[in-house]
Amino acid sequence: SMELSIKQEETKRHSDIVTGLSWSDAGELLTVSDDKTVRVWNTEGEPQSKLTDVPCYCTGLAWHPSSSSKSQADVFVVGCTDGSFKLISQTGRIEKNEPSAHQGAVTVVRWSHDGASLATAGEDGLIKSWSRTGMFRANLTQSEGMVHDMCWSPDADQMLFTCDKHLVVRPLAPSAKQTKWKAHEAPVLCVEWNRVNGLIVSGGEDCKYRLWDAYGRQLYCSAPVEYSISAVSWAPNGRVFAVGSFNMLRLCDKAGWSYSRAQPACGSIFKLAWTGDSTQVAAGSGTGAVLFGQIVHREVTSGVWEARQTGVDSVSVTNVMDGHREDLTFKDRVTEMSMSASHLIVVTATQVCIHSNTNFNTPHIVELRGTVSLIIQAGPHFAMVDSIGGLQVLGYDGRVLSHPKFPGMRPDALTSNSVAYAADLLAIVDPTDTKVVRLFEPLTGRPLGTVQHALEVEAVSLSAAPSAKGARRLALIDKNRDLHITPTEGTQEIVKLHTMVDTIRWSSDNGSLAAIADGSLVIWYCPEAIFIDRDVLPATISRQPCPDVGKSSELLDFAGTRATIRRSDGAVVTYAGSPYPAMVEKFAAAKEWESALRLCRYVKSPMLWACLAAMAVSGKELHTAEVAYAAIDAVDKLLFMSHVKELPTNEAREAELLLFRRKRAEAVSVLVQGGWVYRAIKMCIRCFAWEQAYDIARTHSTHLDTVLYHRQRHLAATGAAETLPKLQKLAAELGQVDEAVVKQKVEAEKERERARGGQQGG
Repeated sequence: SMELSIKQEETKRHSDIVTGLSWSDAGELLTVSDDKTVRVWNTEGEPQSKLTDVPCYCTGLAWHPSSSSKSQADVFVVGCTDGSFKLISQTGRIEKNEPSAHQGAVTVVRWSHDGASLATAGEDGLIKSWSRTGMFRANLTQSEGMVHDMCWSPDADQMLFTCDKHLVVRPLAPSAKQTKWKAHEAPVLCVEWNRVNGLIVSGGEDCKYRLWDAYGRQLYCSAPVEYSISAVSWAPNGRVFAVGSFNMLRLCDKAGWSYSRAQPACGSIFKLAWTGDSTQVAAGSGTGAVLFGQIVHREVTSGVWEARQTGVDSVSVTNVMDGHREDLTFKDRVTEMSMSASHLIVVTATQVCIHSNTNFNTPHIVELRGTVSLIIQAGPHFAMVDSIGGLQVLGYDGRVLSHPKFPGMRPDALTSNSVAYAADLLAIVDPTDTKVVRLFEPLTGRPLGTVQHALEVEAVSLSAAPSAKGARRLALIDKNRDLHITPTEGTQEIVKLHTMVDTIRWSSDNGSLAAIADGSLVIWYCPEAIFIDRDVLPATISRQPCPDVGKSSELLDFAGTRATIRRSDGAVVTYAGSPYPAMVEKFAAAKEWESALRLCRYVKSPMLWACLAAMAVSGKELHTAEVAYAAIDAVDKLLFMSHVKELPTNEAREAELLLFRRKRAEAVSVLVQGGWVYRAIKMCIRCFAWEQAYDIARTHSTHLDTVLYHRQRHLAATGAAETLPKLQKLAAELGQVDEAVVKQKVEAEKERERARGGQQGG
């Protein structure tokens, strides 16, 4: 599995403890040590030069993050033990010295994500805010004791800091209440809050590292290691984090479990810093050693193909069916990979290489300026997010097809949870208002509208099956962990499918949807049923208990009958579903209803019959629907289908099926547009929509007496008085209704329908 390839210089460049390190925008590492020197290293981990000497002992170093909005000098800040901090330019000149920032030593220096603010913490327990030029702004908070570590929240509107055994989240708004919780059994030494996934990792003297959500709920606690955890650091993409201790550097998944554990002979690791592309971590140790850990042995798979990063700049691709293997070497280090059934995309530090699975030797190459954080492949093109170009849709020949954009879009907010991609649709959760999902056409980048939800949306997914073209469905998980599904075209109808859902995935080759919910694998073989006949939906679901799957599990793949799950402890397990619903779906799509019926009779599964019933109603195949409803003992629906079959006109049958699907407004509209005003009025009367029946009759100046006749019969049967003003007025206007005249008019309408039905049938 994935691990860190550690590189360490044989001769130490620093003669004392490394107290701070940070990557510059140019990809160079700056380190500061108690030998009072600042040194520069290149990306390969080779020492370049001594940048400058510092006049005092330093406790931390942070490079100013680049901000594309302002052109500014490249500077870094160092915090010092004499209570000062210094802004130093990349040439080594001290630009600003703030001599008395804190009483006692400055313990932490951190820039906000956009580089507009600097936060410092000290032994005096104060956390202060400064401008990017080093001008004092405000005292943010006063801790009860020394602050060992602190960081900004993802939106830079809160500070997270350590307070002995506790962690404290302090909002910057003056009247807001802070959140404080006991995080470790001993003092907390290090903490970091990731901007992409919103999770917090902390390490302490109790020799454990723990994961928390933004509300202080514990998601993971490690087994105790031998020594105190002295450093933790998230990779910027939020997928992994590094943990440092005495002679230990560990690479961990965002769920907490360990990928690898290296044991370099370097003493305690006190500082960790990741490169912007999340592929390399630098570590500074107590002996003065600087380590470079490069992520290797990453794997991506799709169908029979498996790609594995074998070295810093090499990837091997294997066809697991015939054992054929290709070894690919790139001119830079590999930072990201994506595999589909047809293409392998490998991103290096400077290029995107697009390989066809039929010929790996001649890739299409795209030059790259930013750092790629996400690749999603779908159909004839793929989506890519990079830090400079933002979101782009590219063809497999390397041409940029579109740049979908909207106000407030941030590349770092586009993750595999907030972006869903299909061949003809792109869905993105709006980071400025996470209740809104924006839809785009991938080929042109044209906005196709939005989906508005009542709560904040945490994950989105689009149905991927080829047969779903024109019927693309969007599944979303909201803040309450409820799963909803909605059509992406036409009227928005967001319907709740399930509660307590951890992760979801659409099948890659049919219309099924899988989810891990409440410790079980739940598969909806026909999620479409919720829009057709929600009474049969429960019968189309299969549920398999997944013991020990945990709360932070992930559905890695759902193809054919197999769902692949990564459990909370990192183990990958596979569950099998039924192959038959996909076969029935294929028959239904091809309108081979006889074959579908034969299969259902052979399998004798109520779940399969329920799927067929929903598909038949959707395909307006009434005979098959009758047989399927009979098989699951739904007598009322069987009789209704028989009734619909006997209706004389196409519009009447269409309208009754729409009414069956709970779409009364559409059903009435079909009848009115087809010229069957009486049938539209009668449908409203059957649904007790008296005012709508009156409005249709009044608009078309016909059958007003019919509406009044049925209303008076209804009131007589229920013994109620008239309460609707429109119908009270109509009764006064028409007086006594002649039943014989009404029946004669109705019979004339039915005769007209029969005559038209005979023509349509012929």
